[in-house]
Amino acid sequence: MSISIKNTPTTPSGGWSALWKKEDYWAAWLGIGVVAAAILLWLSGNTFMKWVAISVPSYSNFGKAISYINSHLSAIFGLYIFFLLLFSVAVKVLGHKLREFIPGFTVLFIMSLIVTVAGSWDLMKKYNLEAPLLALAVGLIIGNFVKLPKFMDASLRTEFFVKTGIVLMGATLPFTLIMQSGPAAFAQATIIAVTTYLTIYWAGTRLFGLDKRFAATLAAGGSICGVSASIAIGGAVKAEKKYVSISISLVIVWAIVMIFALPLFIKVLGIAPGPAGAWIGTSEFADAAGMAAAASINEQAIKTFTLVKVVGRDMFVGIWCFIMAYISITKWEKRSDGTKPKANEIWTRFPKFVLGFFVASLIITALVASVDAATSKAITAQIISPIKELRSWAFIFTFLSIGLTTRFKDLTSVGWKPFAAFTTGVLVNVPLGYLLSVVIMGGYWALVK
Repeated sequence: MSISIKNTPTTPSGGWSALWKKEDYWAAWLGIGVVAAAILLWLSGNTFMKWVAISVPSYSNFGKAISYINSHLSAIFGLYIFFLLLFSVAVKVLGHKLREFIPGFTVLFIMSLIVTVAGSWDLMKKYNLEAPLLALAVGLIIGNFVKLPKFMDASLRTEFFVKTGIVLMGATLPFTLIMQSGPAAFAQATIIAVTTYLTIYWAGTRLFGLDKRFAATLAAGGSICGVSASIAIGGAVKAEKKYVSISISLVIVWAIVMIFALPLFIKVLGIAPGPAGAWIGTSEFADAAGMAAAASINEQAIKTFTLVKVVGRDMFVGIWCFIMAYISITKWEKRSDGTKPKANEIWTRFPKFVLGFFVASLIITALVASVDAATSKAITAQIISPIKELRSWAFIFTFLSIGLTTRFKDLTSVGWKPFAAFTTGVLVNVPLGYLLSVVIMGGYWALVK
């Protein structure tokens, strides 16, 4: 399916060339670059970032929305050019054709603007259909009922958009908060990742007779970081390409279900935003989908989601790649030459955009800590708030791309055994996530601001 491998080039490439030939690195460079540019512009007295960071206000009649758009046309065009130049540099170096990316991204940006305006309508907010979820819904409808032009393929870079957005999120999340809550997030993520991985692997091999490599790939997708983990672990154990594709499809199926189901359960059960975000962080199967669900609640939910999912679960991909590569080589492949995986396999597979997230957080935290209270407020207004809006736009590009590249007919062709194995993990993951996030650690996550 089109959302998968071409959007998530997580297989290793050796040498220093990886620094500019890998999507993970580019997400980190772009995100940190935006943070650095925002700081330099603020220091020079330039308000470009605040001007370009468009945020459509809530409205009850379309006249207000139209008036806002008309009065901000130049800023909207500036925002378009800003993102176009930002992503085009990476897309070109990564080997894609700008003559296809530019028109495709232009269409994506216009769709994102329409979705953002519609998502700011009071009626949409009433039913929790704000911009992120609305972008997904619109994308799914268009993607499944309208034949998209071929040039759109180059612009629907789901994983790239979400990774860049997550790095930008680092600038809005104080590093002191990461240090304070990180150990708790990692401990909770460890319980979730290990339990879910072993459940899916056991169900796949013992209950449904799946190939060990297939079960390992499914387990990675359901327990760590979705699409990226499916590709990384699939490569580590040398799983067949079709196994990786099926795992990606199942991740997408359940990620979409959870985007709508988790916020609904959270609302019905009256769960506070902090624990709610942590629950989403333990029970969602993809960063983009989880961000959409958390964004439908509030900023506190986004923070706790990020701590559990990004700081906690996503970091396991390198560790699991090494473990599964070792098992595959020494147990499954039975090589006669005694070949073993090297320790640097962990680094090769580690999601580099997570490092960008930490660096962005460190930069802003150090800057705020070095100034007085009045200057800190200026930094929030001129740097952090604009970056937060730019992050939101990156996530809307992501959710539209997910919808536009997801085909229902592809999702129904994976077979019942892989689906059953993956679903067994879901049936363990979601209740366990609720128990940890709401019952056991609910008081702790409620205090994270």
